[in-house]
Amino acid sequence: MSVNKDLEVTMKESGSESKQDDVRNVPARQKIENMSSEVVDSNPYSRLMALKRMGIVNNYENIRLFTCAVVGVGGVGSVTAEMLTRCGIGRLILFDYDKVEMANMNRLFFQPHQSGLSKVEAAAETLRNINPDVDISTYNYNITTVDNFQNFMDTISTGSLTKGPVDLVLSCVDNFEARYAINTACNELNLNWFESGVAENAVSGHIQFIKPGETACFACAPPLIVASNIDEKTLKRDGVCAASLPTTMGIVAGFLVQNTLKYLLEFGEVSTYLGYSALNDFFPTMTLKPNPNCEDANCRLRQKEFAAKPKIEKAVEVIEEKPLHEDNEWGISLVDECIPVEEKAKVGEGVSYAYEAPESGDVEAGVEPTPTDTLEDLMAAMKAL
Repeated sequence: MSVNKDLEVTMKESGSESKQDDVRNVPARQKIENMSSEVVDSNPYSRLMALKRMGIVNNYENIRLFTCAVVGVGGVGSVTAEMLTRCGIGRLILFDYDKVEMANMNRLFFQPHQSGLSKVEAAAETLRNINPDVDISTYNYNITTVDNFQNFMDTISTGSLTKGPVDLVLSCVDNFEARYAINTACNELNLNWFESGVAENAVSGHIQFIKPGETACFACAPPLIVASNIDEKTLKRDGVCAASLPTTMGIVAGFLVQNTLKYLLEFGEVSTYLGYSALNDFFPTMTLKPNPNCEDANCRLRQKEFAAKPKIEKAVEVIEEKPLHEDNEWGISLVDECIPVEEKAKVGEGVSYAYEAPESGDVEAGVEPTPTDTLEDLMAAMKAL
């Protein structure tokens, strides 16, 4: 009996199948239809409302107007899509061409009964059950081929809710070839996008925000493997699943979605580059400037367009210092009651000081003061007592 058959029998025996049918039935879905757009305390899909109540954002409801394209629905991409779905994003466009395998069960998203399905199909099924109010479109093809690349360009340029370009492209792929395809498309269409990745050692990762012409694109500073014209397919090792630690993938996905929300809802500061190393909990940040000699012609064109834009300087408000209270109706004033150093306190009549403290400038550091009386003078004074 195959693995899928075993899983199917186990699910039937445990009653899991009936539970899934309950979740998917029409009356249940009608009860929660459009809940993500309703901003009320009882709405499980409006958790971002807390940001509005705390004064962090003023336009939480606008999350329903945005469209994000998630390219690569693997370890990072699937969790990214789930977080955005739970936040009530308006539309999600998912791209991938792999199938769900039992080896993918180390992810935080896929389930054993989905083995054999395409990743986009399995993801759409799960996401619609989580929040049916999110509009989800799926594309099961490889974006790096000639024919599919043009379809990818057409989709992200007209796939938003308003039939215009998507608001943000999120790259969650695991190879440089796909990253270059996304970079080429976004440079040509002048679309902002996030690049993300988890290292093969599974304990480090990063996200990078790319604005064509303003920040470095993926071709401005290519990885050594790409710059050396090495075929990355020759580097893959049999039996090794790169970036397979669910904790690291979840952390990188969290960084990606957090900065996506900051960008879309305009709060906080969007990270241009944020890294993560789990070995020492190191989070490097930096800003990468575009390369004037970038090999991508569209990147160089975007750089010229950005340089030609008028720079808007933020006005610095000068606050003139004024007295805290200009009116002094009662004539109150502050008087320093401290005794000046140069003045000595007066003593009563018939009382004298037994010891005169030397002035601070009279005694050099480390030098003993020279006595004024000799030993003979002191002995004579003692006899006279």
